[in-house]
Amino acid sequence: MLESTVAAIRPLDETAMAAARELQGRLTKPAGSLGALEPLSVRLAGLAGTCPPPLPEPAAVAIFAGDHGVHAQGVTPWPQEVTAQMIANFVAGGAVVNAFARQAGASVTVVDVGVATPLPVAPSADPAGPRLVAANVRPGTRDLTVTAALTRDEARTAVETGIRIAGELVDAGAGILLTGDMGIGNTTPAAALIAAFTAVDAAAATGRGTGVDDETYARKVGVVRAALERHAPDPADPLGVLAAVGGLEHAALAGLVLGAAARRVPVLLDGVIAVSAALAAAAFAPDAVGAMVAGHRSAEPGATAALRHLGLDPLIDLGLRLGEGTGALLALPVVTGAVRVLHEVATFDSAGVAEK
Repeated sequence: MLESTVAAIRPLDETAMAAARELQGRLTKPAGSLGALEPLSVRLAGLAGTCPPPLPEPAAVAIFAGDHGVHAQGVTPWPQEVTAQMIANFVAGGAVVNAFARQAGASVTVVDVGVATPLPVAPSADPAGPRLVAANVRPGTRDLTVTAALTRDEARTAVETGIRIAGELVDAGAGILLTGDMGIGNTTPAAALIAAFTAVDAAAATGRGTGVDDETYARKVGVVRAALERHAPDPADPLGVLAAVGGLEHAALAGLVLGAAARRVPVLLDGVIAVSAALAAAAFAPDAVGAMVAGHRSAEPGATAALRHLGLDPLIDLGLRLGEGTGALLALPVVTGAVRVLHEVATFDSAGVAEK
């Protein structure tokens, strides 16, 4: 599945992008007056292969959840059980991502791809509410400071889980996919992935996650540096990098991006976990970047390094560092607006408005 998905990913359609640029030039507004929305609309036309591209709706958030063996190194003060508890909160509709999803009219799918503790989840009373998918590859990763976090087969299974979820959501009618994540300690493997793929120093890739103190932060940087020295991951081997220092949710998110790109559907990236996974997706298939839209700039420093490496500019910058898909949901109306302009704004000719 991984190889066939990568093979299906193609460059953006230059003819559709040229048509979108030409249309932008004829709309009743000064050229360039919509700033970043104009090149975004052009890129989405190239992804869809038509101008105007389809409106990116309905939206579907996929939250991948997993636990991490590196938690044993004291990289976060939060207990590992919180991962499972937050999944229950997602399914019950009580998290921030749920509030934002209701506001945006987006569906929420929660995927247990590697949670270590039993899930205290009751079925949702609302049949249209959040959906839980059981796809546990293993109960958390191994400690990446001691050994590889995953085997190559486990990493592949997680990636292919993400590809499968992308296909299911698109087949159900989703016009845009949004990345979400949950996993106590998951900013540590995210930092290791970012350092591995971008070659920035461990300190530049590592942030404070849920807000750790100076002592914990220093320990976290040391853990990331030690893992990179131990495994020496090769960025030309993305599956190997994910296996060595990644998480199950990171691998699944990489698969979601690849699956969206193969289906020519945009994927709106959330924060540092998502962009670390996007680096892996781009290493598998460079043209997958054409399907990526950076929702926001996470407060985690590694996110900026990853976005720079991908050549993506974030749509909003609000100092967010929650994850879950929250930043992507806040950016969703911006993406929709960029496309709606091409559908609904009159041209100078049709409106009888004089050009300069």
